[in-house]
Amino acid sequence: MKPGRKHGIPADDPAHSELNATNARICADDLISCSVMPDAVDSLFYGTIPLDFLIRSAIHPCPYLPGMEAREEVFKATDFPPELYHDFMDVGFRRAGLLFYRTACPSCSECRPIRVPVGDFQPSKSQRRVLRKSRDIDVRVGRPRYSREKLTLYTDYLDWQHSRSHEDPSSLRDWLYTTCINTVEFEYRLARRLVAVGIADLCSRSLSSVYVFYDPDYASRSLGTFSALQEILFCRDHRIPHYYLGFLVADCPSMSYKTRFRPHERLCRSLKWARSE
Repeated sequence: MKPGRKHGIPADDPAHSELNATNARICADDLISCSVMPDAVDSLFYGTIPLDFLIRSAIHPCPYLPGMEAREEVFKATDFPPELYHDFMDVGFRRAGLLFYRTACPSCSECRPIRVPVGDFQPSKSQRRVLRKSRDIDVRVGRPRYSREKLTLYTDYLDWQHSRSHEDPSSLRDWLYTTCINTVEFEYRLARRLVAVGIADLCSRSLSSVYVFYDPDYASRSLGTFSALQEILFCRDHRIPHYYLGFLVADCPSMSYKTRFRPHERLCRSLKWARSE
């Protein structure tokens, strides 16, 4: 692990779609807040790692909660063990490119990690419909490979979802196709046409979703949900016990879909996972 220099995450960077999250509130006394975040990580394989190398980003407007301010604690690594990243996720960290971060907002603690215990997951009736509707899609899993085809798909998705077009190719390469851990790519094709791409981080204990983007022409197929379900099925096939969905942000409608994967668990102030059926 090689901590780097100061690296704040700009407010308009796509990484902010993973900087915040929740939809259902837990008791306030049971939530993670920046004031009680641990100053060390206890790793099953690597022992205790002091977090004395973190750099705080500048305060910036929260992209999900209007009127709120956001801030992250960040470090950069060029080589990071996948199993150690799992331990970092269990104290609230996420990855974007070569940056690892946790929220440290000055007046808010609404960002809450969420994961699915794969062995207990049961798809809902609507989720089963999503699987049936897209059973004609070919799913391929491999190493991430950047291409112009994927850049076009990514740009179309951002334009449709976030009204952001003409994306710089370096944004996609630096964020999703630059990694320092074990990262896999899910390609979804319909009659050879690329309709969706999912990027996820993999270790023996977890698969962690990084980002999904898809063709707006196929939005009626709920490809975001379909991709998450396929990643959960991948976990089952490979005996991976947990699927990490990133963060949830209270009162953020775009994050509400994450609570539909049940049962799920959210990280509490005690750094224990609280289960919701």
